[in-house]
Amino acid sequence: MKSVAIIGSGIVGSAIAFQLSKIDGVEVTIFDRHFPASGSTGAALGVLMGVISRKTKGRAWRFRQASMRGYDSLIAELETVTEVTIPYNRQGIVLLRFDLEDQERWEKLIQKRAEASWQLELWDTTKLRQECPQIENEQVVGAIYSPQDRQVNPTILTESLVKAAQIQGLTCRFGVEVKKITPTASQVQLDTTEGIFSYDQLVLSAGLGSMALVKDYEPLHLRPVLGQALRVKLPNGLGNSQFQPVLTGNDIHIVPLGAGEYWVGATVEFPDEEDVVIAQEGLLLALRENAIALCPDLAKAQVLETWSGKRPRPEGRSAPVIQQLPNYPQIILATGHYRNGVLLAPATAEAVVELLY
Repeated sequence: MKSVAIIGSGIVGSAIAFQLSKIDGVEVTIFDRHFPASGSTGAALGVLMGVISRKTKGRAWRFRQASMRGYDSLIAELETVTEVTIPYNRQGIVLLRFDLEDQERWEKLIQKRAEASWQLELWDTTKLRQECPQIENEQVVGAIYSPQDRQVNPTILTESLVKAAQIQGLTCRFGVEVKKITPTASQVQLDTTEGIFSYDQLVLSAGLGSMALVKDYEPLHLRPVLGQALRVKLPNGLGNSQFQPVLTGNDIHIVPLGAGEYWVGATVEFPDEEDVVIAQEGLLLALRENAIALCPDLAKAQVLETWSGKRPRPEGRSAPVIQQLPNYPQIILATGHYRNGVLLAPATAEAVVELLY
């Protein structure tokens, strides 16, 4: 029986735990000093921009494509195993266009996606107005519609991954902090607030907390990039009640949540030279004003909640960081997903399983 420990129960760590829990002959334990989705996962809108991404090759596109091909079946599987309904928007993403000069580039991407059985649609302003009448901005010259992209509630998805993995044998040690990891010749020792544990292999998926745990073995610099968002409510919702896709433009997402509620987000706030970043109220106000400029009806919305959270962005290397530690193949890094943790979690879990086996 092989034993595997996972540190971090965000969306990535939980997806890895779920995948491993389905493999016979593996004992899986997940550690987190808090509880599932309490870190950067809780600072995510859950917008899965896979097909509509401009990426067309390399690992960035392979991971996006692998995740998107599996998301629908993953949600169905989790709902069956856990009997929990996961909020999951299947109505796609509408990306607003502000420049007619990019027409040829989009046409080429649409063709390339079609060759891989993915669908994208090029909308003019008439079509956009017909489908999304809430968008009223003279600078918008059309849109790209991606019907196969999705949006999911990251917290409920993460909790469901953990619950399903528990049903399949996962051991959870929440409220337990791992203070130090020490690789030995054949195992990895974890020094925790509840004692010392040893495992055959370790997956480190602790977001920003990963740096301190591997500093003696691997230089890893993750910068905290803060995001803020608003949860708002309108009595009658926005646009067509029967068609509620995610709307995005100028790096602003308007995310339907049902019952007239929406997330509006998110800011991108970089840290100072000492990696300190503090939420700036002015940027949140500017976010709301810019969203209203795209969708004037948002001016009538009641603000129910504001939140902020930090996402781990790798410094000096591409995101995410998925690798075995040099000289310590029993330790795998799966962290630094920046703004794509929810999107890339399924593909990351598959990649980690391949590294382990």
